[in-house]
Amino acid sequence: MATATRPTTKATPRPLGRDASRQKPEIITCSHEHRPFRRINFYLMAGCVCLIIVGFLLMLGSGSSVEGGFNPDVFSTRRIVVGPTITFLGFLLMAFAIIYNGHKKGAGEATPDTKE
Repeated sequence: MATATRPTTKATPRPLGRDASRQKPEIITCSHEHRPFRRINFYLMAGCVCLIIVGFLLMLGSGSSVEGGFNPDVFSTRRIVVGPTITFLGFLLMAFAIIYNGHKKGAGEATPDTKE
């Protein structure tokens, strides 16, 4: 297993004091291909957050109106089936939204493995 060696470069010392405040900040740019998330990922994640919030809102409800009384609405289908299902789907789709890659390779595009 060969190890890669880095070329040695002489590091320039960083300015101190007043010179440091006059120094221009380094701006590191990154192309769109190298970013981990694209616009579509953020839209999908926002939709999933909305699903999660709707699921929690469906699980909300008042407790017993009478102190020490029983309210059968606690066991309604909306609270114990629909709300948790929508919340779970929101979390499940959030994982998909994070992994989703919007770029599809067409038949005419060259991949790094093939040479034209």
